Amino acid sequence: MNLDASTLWWLMAGGAVVAELLTGTFYLLMLALGLAAGAVAAHAGLGPVPQLLASAVVGTAAVLAAYRVRRGRPGDPPARADRSVNLDVGETVHVDAWRPDGTALVRYRGAHWTAIHRPGVTPAVGAHRVAELVGNRLLVDPL
Repeated sequence: MNLDASTLWWLMAGGAVVAELLTGTFYLLMLALGLAAGAVAAHAGLGPVPQLLASAVVGTAAVLAAYRVRRGRPGDPPARADRSVNLDVGETVHVDAWRPDGTALVRYRGAHWTAIHRPGVTPAVGAHRVAELVGNRLLVDPL
């Protein structure tokens, strides 16, 4: 059985797709694009070196593009600040006074809680919204 170069490239591209399906690594799909570029170069009648160059250039460009797109997107909020995980996020509390250490004692859900503010924010009295839970403290933002 004699396989020509394009068939080998297509088999490697298919193997990369199968490996991606088994592992869930999106970057393997980008490498499969590079391998497909090598197959197209083989179909065009180019020699082994241009096939390898086409595969390497397209695969590398696809991986870098995917990396930049993923890195540019904002990530998911941490679980402690996610309303679907923590039902306290988004609730309103009233701060009567801030202590010198940057904490306040607030009444919330029938109990006393320690509230803290974000670094760099000047503490103010009044209504605040719970932004996240930090341990057993409420991180609050002024309304």
